[in-house]
Amino acid sequence: MDKKGLMKQLQGDWQKYWQLDFFTKNGWKRYECKNCGKFFWSLEKQEVCNDSSCKPREFLERKIMNKSYDYFQAWDAIRKFFEKNGHHYLERYPTVCTWFPLYFTIAGVVDFYRMDRDKFVFEFPKTPVILLQPSIRFNDTENVGKTGVHWTCHGHIEQAGTSYWKEKAIELDFKLLTEVFGIDPKEINFIEDVWLGAGAFGYSLEYHVAGVELGNCVFTEFSGAPDDYVKLNPPVIDMGAGIERFCWMSQQTPTSYEAVLGLTLEKIIKRSGVEYDKNLMLKYSKLSGKLNADEVADVDLERKKIAKELKLDINDLKDKIEPVQAVYALADHARTICFTITDGGVPSNIAGGYNLRVLLRRSFEFIERYKFDFDFGWICEEIAKYFEPINPELIKNIDAIKKVVKIEHTKYEESKERMKSLLKSIDHIDENKMIELYDSHGITPEMLKSVNPDIEIPSDFYRKITEKHMRAAPVKHEVCESTLSKTDKTMIYKKIYEFDAKVLDVSDEKVVLDKTAFYPTGGGQEFDKGTINGCKIYNVQECNGVAVHYVEKPNFKKEDTVKCIVDKKARVQILKHHTGAHLVNLACQKVLGPHIWQEGSKKDIDKAHLDISHYDIITENERIKIEKYANEIIKKKVPVIKENLSRMEAEQKYGFRIYQGAPVPLKELTIVSIGDMEHEACGGLHLDNTSEIEEIHIIRTSKTQDGIFRIEFVAGHELIKETKEKLIKLREEQGEQSEKKRLMFEEKKKALKATKKEIEPLFGVNYIDTDDMKVADLYTKFIEKDSDKHLVLIGNGFVLGIKGSKCTVDIETMIKKIAEEMGGKAGGRDNVFRGGGPRKDNGKEIAEKLK
Repeated sequence: MDKKGLMKQLQGDWQKYWQLDFFTKNGWKRYECKNCGKFFWSLEKQEVCNDSSCKPREFLERKIMNKSYDYFQAWDAIRKFFEKNGHHYLERYPTVCTWFPLYFTIAGVVDFYRMDRDKFVFEFPKTPVILLQPSIRFNDTENVGKTGVHWTCHGHIEQAGTSYWKEKAIELDFKLLTEVFGIDPKEINFIEDVWLGAGAFGYSLEYHVAGVELGNCVFTEFSGAPDDYVKLNPPVIDMGAGIERFCWMSQQTPTSYEAVLGLTLEKIIKRSGVEYDKNLMLKYSKLSGKLNADEVADVDLERKKIAKELKLDINDLKDKIEPVQAVYALADHARTICFTITDGGVPSNIAGGYNLRVLLRRSFEFIERYKFDFDFGWICEEIAKYFEPINPELIKNIDAIKKVVKIEHTKYEESKERMKSLLKSIDHIDENKMIELYDSHGITPEMLKSVNPDIEIPSDFYRKITEKHMRAAPVKHEVCESTLSKTDKTMIYKKIYEFDAKVLDVSDEKVVLDKTAFYPTGGGQEFDKGTINGCKIYNVQECNGVAVHYVEKPNFKKEDTVKCIVDKKARVQILKHHTGAHLVNLACQKVLGPHIWQEGSKKDIDKAHLDISHYDIITENERIKIEKYANEIIKKKVPVIKENLSRMEAEQKYGFRIYQGAPVPLKELTIVSIGDMEHEACGGLHLDNTSEIEEIHIIRTSKTQDGIFRIEFVAGHELIKETKEKLIKLREEQGEQSEKKRLMFEEKKKALKATKKEIEPLFGVNYIDTDDMKVADLYTKFIEKDSDKHLVLIGNGFVLGIKGSKCTVDIETMIKKIAEEMGGKAGGRDNVFRGGGPRKDNGKEIAEKLK
């Protein structure tokens, strides 16, 4: 069931969900909006509601609030109000969501989303709470700058908890509006709505004033989805409000961007050189609430209506408005990039990094299109400076942010070069082709439009491409259909290597024991090797708490008592690798920067690897520094501490860096600490001191995918010695092979030189008696790139042409005409063209004609 269906269902019993004593006792009446059809509560009779799509932004014409508030003053007033009313203040959570399967913190309430295995739950450190959470939303990217109210990163006022329910929540929000901000109660509408979250849903009352929504109080009463849910006990209050709108209403600026960013935005506008007509922007802003791409069927038509109302030609309006809107968007995008890069985000073409790259490329294109005299890194620095009073971490990290921006700009320029070649072979570009070009080649619609102004960009393009990259795949837990009780695994953690156990079940080569000391594969750590009754174990897996041992040709049966031996040497080596992985991760953070997060790992006997998020190639110098730092910690003999804590206690004590690789969907966590330097939630086996690792040697680093780099390493003196000896031998063998290849290459070079003399008479048009184009392809190497020669080879049913860059002959047209005579088509790029058709009998005739 979608949001519309849920709304229809709940409206069937509206008194149960939206009628409050607060309304009935204080004279509020329920009305239906004649424009949008929504139901709302108001103290005065209204034909239409206060939603911006139904009512102009009246607050721009008359004073609604008691005084003007900047961003910091507004937050100070809100925080003090809620603290005075018994709420606990919390610092912001990261914008990159590591505790729940979302890529970004899309709302303040996400701070309290957790998974208990496969069950969605809320967890609050205290209740009720108040905080200002930077929230990242990419579905509104098209609207940013245009509507005056949308941001990809906005300050989310989050009032949440389980301490009270609907009546008190709405009473508090009403007092915030009237007592703190001085809004006349008659100006307020509470509009009925519903809310669907990542694992819960409910109904809500949005509060709208004079043409703008200030906040939305959600009554989260159900866990699950509308078609499959249970009631939450206790239910959760989730009031979210955008602080930008409070500032905007109080200052009455043309848009929320001026109200929030003040002098910083003025500085950016001035340096951009755009003409900023405040009066026009005010008039436009009163009407631009109708341009929400999510709610309007035809944005261009609405813009034309606005132009007509302002008595301006639509093109004149665009010329005056769009450069200013581009500056607004740049300021917003810079804010998003500053927060997300600081919190560990890395632009890429996968997962959440995809959305960051979308914003960066959109920003580069704006700067290029309007010829702004600054780079995006400069805007990021100005934004970081502005938010320093409450978010000092942004300016502290500005060098890394600017480095990421610079690297991404280089990649953007490279994609533009690719675009020029790609477009030669594309006849028509529709929406699907646009998405393909962006996904596969990083080419934005704006880049396409700069080449072909007739291309129409769909108004919801960015929503479509970013919504696929908002939610991470949840960690799945295999569920076994078994009547067997969970295996006792306490011996695993007691360093017991020999034990007797009772066989509970044998099926083929799968064996279940009543207890085990064999560690099952998990957390990136490979299973323990060993034997049961002398039979070799080749795998150990855990399924729903049952340890399943895979044994070669078991010589025992159910109910037998068996002798079990864990391979101690193999176990210790895996422990060195596992503990070493924590150390390498710490070293990467110290050498490469705090943005480093673990994306995956594997620890086996012969070697281990760690995958990390990073924005650039790891250099040889950096590899050496990472290895050196890790070995220094080994020499310092730092204790490796293991402690069991509740999830909330662990988060409060160590922060969200404990989640490396993926969220841990358990209420109880094991935290592994390298002294007081590195803390990670990890359920695997570890050594007790870094000195037991002995030594770490990084074999190689490589890029596994965009934004992800792999560090392969070995640990322990013995294994490092063996590995280095193998590498030396391998290099010697490769050296011998390289020498053989060099001699072969020299011979081929001589042969090619001789062949070139023989081939020269063939330059021009030639016929070859074959229907295999691969034969013709062999000749392409005889034309040098900067040559003034050309070669056209006509076969039976195909034609191939190649020319040097200095050649002036139009072989492309020639090849296409030849292919047409064969009944087919031709095309190509980079001075190489191929084609053909079903006719295979006229090649020789065509060649003779053209000679």
